[in-house]
Amino acid sequence: VMPGGLSGTDLAETAHGLRPALKVLFTSGYAEPAVLREHGRIEAGELLGKPHSLSELAAKLRDMLDR
Repeated sequence: VMPGGLSGTDLAETAHGLRPALKVLFTSGYAEPAVLREHGRIEAGELLGKPHSLSELAAKLRDMLDR
């Protein structure tokens, strides 16, 4: 949740417009299916649910950067 009515998805799309190669990792405390229904544009590989451990975050980031 961000101020001014901007969503994380909106911010990611704007950032991609400036830097097309930018990789984005969304984190959410909501159940994954609920997030996907609300923001259908989020791909499963770009979403890390909360709570997560530091090692899970590191592994997800490494996976994204290696792709």
